[in-house]
Order: sequence, then C-alpha cells, then structure tokens
Amino acid sequence: MEHKNLDYWKRAALAFQFEGRSLIDGELAPIDEVRAFVDRSPVDGRTLAVVGECSELEVNAAVSAARRSFSAGVWSGLNPRARKAVLLRWAALIRANLDELALLETLDSGKPIRDTLSVDVPGAAYCIEWFAEAIDKVGGEIVPADNHLVGMVLREAVGVVAAVVPWNFPLLMAAWKLAPALAAGNSVVLKPSEKSPLTAIRVAALAIEAGLPPGVLNVVTGSGDTGHLLATHDDVDCIAFTGSTNVGRSILRCAAESNLKRVWLELGGKSPNIVLADCPDLARAAKAAAAAIFYNMGEMCTAGSRLLVQNSIKDEFIAALLAEARAYEPGDPLDPATSMGAIIDETQLDRVERYIEQGKREARLLTGGTRERESTGGLYLSPTIFDVSDPSCTIAREEIFGPVLSVLGFDTLDEAIELANGTEYGLAAAVWTSDLTTAHEASRRLRAGTVWVNCYDEGGDMNFPFGGYKQSGNGRDKSLHALEKYTELKSVLVRLR
Repeated sequence: MEHKNLDYWKRAALAFQFEGRSLIDGELAPIDEVRAFVDRSPVDGRTLAVVGECSELEVNAAVSAARRSFSAGVWSGLNPRARKAVLLRWAALIRANLDELALLETLDSGKPIRDTLSVDVPGAAYCIEWFAEAIDKVGGEIVPADNHLVGMVLREAVGVVAAVVPWNFPLLMAAWKLAPALAAGNSVVLKPSEKSPLTAIRVAALAIEAGLPPGVLNVVTGSGDTGHLLATHDDVDCIAFTGSTNVGRSILRCAAESNLKRVWLELGGKSPNIVLADCPDLARAAKAAAAAIFYNMGEMCTAGSRLLVQNSIKDEFIAALLAEARAYEPGDPLDPATSMGAIIDETQLDRVERYIEQGKREARLLTGGTRERESTGGLYLSPTIFDVSDPSCTIAREEIFGPVLSVLGFDTLDEAIELANGTEYGLAAAVWTSDLTTAHEASRRLRAGTVWVNCYDEGGDMNFPFGGYKQSGNGRDKSLHALEKYTELKSVLVRLR
C-alpha cells in the first residue's frame, strides 16, 4: 500500500472530482449558473466546485419531497430493525470511503488531514452507528392508570426536520443532527454552510446507496437566504441549528412568525479553562490548554478561549503554554504532520485579525497574531496568546472563533468561578485540581453544559449529551436525549370496560 504522505494527498487532491449540486428527492438538482457561487479551498485558494444557491422553488421541492416520503411511510413506517439496517450500511459506506471524505473535508474546510482521518469521518460514522443501534431499543411507556384503562405514552417522529449546520465541523455536525432525526423516523432537509458544503452532498449520496428511500434525506445548498427559507417554511415541523447566537435568535423569530415549528439551537461559547495551583500535572494541563484553543484553528464553539490560571503559578504555566503553542504553527493541511490548518475563508480571517488588533490595545500580546504561509494562496494565522488583566475587555468576552487565547489570573476559587460564569455563554468549562471536593464543588457551580475535570474536550463518546446553558442554546445533541428533540409525545388511553 502506498504510504499516505503529503505527496500522496496532493496527487489525490488533483485527481478529485467535486460535486456542488443539491440533492433533492434522490436526484442531483441542476445548477442555475446565475445564482451559483464558487467554493474555494482555504488551503490554497483553488476553486473546488461551483455550488448551487437554492431558490425558494428548490427549497419548496426539498420540503415537499421530505413531506411526501414521511406521509407515505417509506421510512417512518419501516420496522425499527429495517431502519437500523439501512443506517448501519450507511455508516459502513462512510468508513469504506474514509480517504475520499477526509480529503474532501480537508480541502473544503482547511482542517488537517490527520484530524479528518481520525476524528471527523470516523466520528460521523460512529454517531450514525450509535443511533442506529438505539432504534430497536428505545420505546415508550406504560403508565399506571385506573384499572379500567390501559395508558401508554408513545414517541413518534415529529415529521419534516430541517437541519442547518456550520462550517467548522461540516460532516460531524451533520451527523449529530441526521443520525437521531433519521433514527426517530423523520424525513430531513439538510442545509450545510455555503463555506463548506461538499461533504454533505457526498454523504447524502452514500445514504441513498445504503438504501435510504428518495426524499427522506435532501440536501439544499446556499447561503443564509436558503436557511431563512427553511426557518420560515410552514411545512417544516422542526429545525435544528448549530452556529452563531445571532443567527439562532433569527431562527427563533422565524419560527414564531411562521408555524411555531420546534427549534433546537446549539450556539456560541466563551469557555473557561480553570487551572488551580494544586493542578495534578501542570505539563499535561498546559498541553491540554493549547489544544483547547488551537485544535481546529480555534474554530470550535467549545474552544477553551479563556484560560484562568491561579496567580501563584501563572508565570510558570504561561511559559509551559508558550512552549506547547509552538506545536501548532500552521502548515499544509494535506501534510499528515500538520496540527493546525487554514482559517475557513477571508471573511473569518479578517474578523479574527480585527479581534487581534483590538487585543493589542487591551492586553499584552505574548505570541502570534500574524498571517502565515501567504505565498501558498491559503489562509493561515499563527497561534495567538494574550495576557489579559481586565476580564471585561473585548477579547475576553466575545467569541472570536479563531486561534486566539486570553489568559487571566485569579487568587481564589470563588474569584475563578465568578470569572468563569461572568459571560452570556454556558457551553463548556474545565477545572484542574488535585482536590476531589474542589473538583465536585466547582463542577456544580460552573454554569455550563459540559464540565471537564483534569482534562479538556475529552469524551467523544456518544453517551454524553452536548449543549449549553444561557445563550449557548437549548436542547442537546448526542446521547438518547437527542432523540427527544425529533419526536412528539403522544398519550393514548384505552378503556377496557
């Protein structure tokens, strides 16, 4: 077998055939050249594909196909084991096409190939497998009732689900929506981000190859206008969204002004990573702190973008952190040795750079803050760390969504908790301590949907629900709790006599 080094992936990239057409009712839709847009790779600026901008006509066609397939019962009416078998075949096809999907994801989003090979594609397959296995094991309830009644609580598919997913984990976030929605028996219209739409089209084609009936999974490409059409559509029963808090607010308004569709939101974060002086392993904590902000170029809603370090160890910890940051100097995403790739597009890179300039006025720049590898035509930024004295400054409050870390000092645990919770977000948090009582008490006091103790961003296991408090959203992805988002509860009472 040929060694999969940089040369291998470059040759594979040159030979790749890209598909930019939407998939509606089992067929690839023609592209209206007037409305189409060019999808460019952040790796080197090359054109990957011409992608269709779906009009209202095409969105209506996709929703109609989903409604028709749902009402006909071609998927919702299948026996649970039959649905399970199709989803397992789909997951197997994703694994069988690992190299293709990983390369596609890397070229489209700028992620390092080693991450798409080890995390994004296998994680998507695992998610689909996990919910497939749940299909024939999760049921309703028999309710204690009067003796002359039989009382049942049923869970039924909600109907037509719109899933709007972001550009930072295009395939994995799609799987987090599609797997539970399809497992519950719904039909789905998926809208990927216009910045990274290509894996969605490909995996939907693989789903049809696995036996998913036409119309059950549709993919509509386009910008925010396409998403708006789904959010306002009166025949969409539920919309699940991962993205920015501002867009989440807009989707809520659209739902209120249309048919009051169910709305599930996974939004932003400004997650605190607290390192106490009794941290059991400062070297491991520094390594984890660097990964928490520089993995995936910092384009993560759970990024540990606020590092809170007890003042008595702050200087020592910063020295270790700066050493770890050097491992994230950006490189060619097609090189398996690269740990940090390209920023998604020029708009996002400009946005991050504006925050860096703001940070230079508000705090002390310790490292980074510069564009890199500009001669490649790609979009790269060095890992950036600020020493912040004022927790109210912009870079310590607002979500940057890039490789920019704010380090803040504190003296007491109470001060750290107050700093950690002093944000509109509540997605994730971490605390590093050797004291068991401190670990438990801090976990209880931190207002976040996930709290890690002596680690960061652990737990790819699908058993753990994922979501946030406050303005980080509502509902949960992953785990059996995710199935609840895509079902309706129905009470049935049968009189016996």
